[in-house]
Amino acid sequence: MTPSSPTPALTRRALLRAGLGSLAVPAPFGGIARAAAPARDNRILVVLEMSGGNDGLNTVVPYADDTYYRLRPTLGIPAKRLRRIDDHHGFNPGLAGFERLYKDGRLAIVHGCGYDKPNFSHFASMAYWHTAAPNSGEEYGWVGRLADAMRPDGASNFIVNIDSTQSLAVRSRRHTPVVFDDPGKFVREGFFEQRGLIDRVDDGDAAESGNRRYLREIARGARDASELVRQACSKYSTPVDYGILPVDLPKVAALIDAGLPTRLYYVAYRNNAFDTHVHQADLHQRLLTYVSDGVLGFMRDMERIGRADDVVLMAFSEFGRRVPENTSLGTDHGTAGPMFIVGKPVKGGQYGQPVSLAERTPDDNLLHTTDFRRGYATVMSGWLGSPDTQALLRGPFEPFPVFG
Repeated sequence: MTPSSPTPALTRRALLRAGLGSLAVPAPFGGIARAAAPARDNRILVVLEMSGGNDGLNTVVPYADDTYYRLRPTLGIPAKRLRRIDDHHGFNPGLAGFERLYKDGRLAIVHGCGYDKPNFSHFASMAYWHTAAPNSGEEYGWVGRLADAMRPDGASNFIVNIDSTQSLAVRSRRHTPVVFDDPGKFVREGFFEQRGLIDRVDDGDAAESGNRRYLREIARGARDASELVRQACSKYSTPVDYGILPVDLPKVAALIDAGLPTRLYYVAYRNNAFDTHVHQADLHQRLLTYVSDGVLGFMRDMERIGRADDVVLMAFSEFGRRVPENTSLGTDHGTAGPMFIVGKPVKGGQYGQPVSLAERTPDDNLLHTTDFRRGYATVMSGWLGSPDTQALLRGPFEPFPVFG
């Protein structure tokens, strides 16, 4: 995007007073300022996508199962190096942050997440997770459908997707997600000579057509919302350590601290980073460290700003890896893997049945024990109070008692 020329500053308070969230049109990036809502509507869900197919067996390690070491003679992590969870499982050595959250009772592990007739394509499998509708061609994402159910009027556009492009997961019938990557460049594109015209939005007149009024409101909503996002991120500072690569979570913290009405945030560890076909051991541990440290830092930041009771994070990957290591000292595309639900309101522990390494498919893949949509149903109903997860998830999926 082209950097913008200086424009008059818009304070957060001024934007909130202007009532941007009350626009009746689904303007791009519109409705980002705090909208009038009941006091109970303050719960936030942050979704973290670990793209590439995270190796669940080397994340939550079944160290008590000899089959694990027999099939992974090089990649199998010795029990003495693990961060032990119980007599059967241990966290990868890189998951110091997750270990701390688990010991504090703020992290739930959901074992064996997958779906029937698994697809080993990154694109197809991620689309299934994004839509919560495997093999169906569903048009809208599960986060988008959730937003439609929570705010069917679409007036308060409260989905934020921090990425270079919009995820299918947030595609909605009624809401237009706020999508940005670099807050400093979150402006409408145009040449320098065009900036004055692009940034100028007049008040119109009573005789103008409805179409022109609609376009003016879109332009004003985009301008004001992008200014609010840039100011929120530029003014935000924190003493909390998020680690080396915090996976955009400080940006989420900045927007929460600024008082945005967003209830659904979607971020990703991008570029298929977890696709560890070659020399996996050190790389995988580093990736898990980045995610784990970032999530711990984010949760500590929520404590610092007084929002820990309001925020829950869920992390997943589109599939796991095959059980045996390959000849390149990595692992190939597989099936089931763990999901994590994190936050102060979470009842920590282990949920679902752990996968069996003895009961594998003919191609040495795990049989999933939990349909991943049970994890979605858990945060939808247990955390956000969505009453009809069956309609949203296109089928009945029983939530876990993660929220008591």
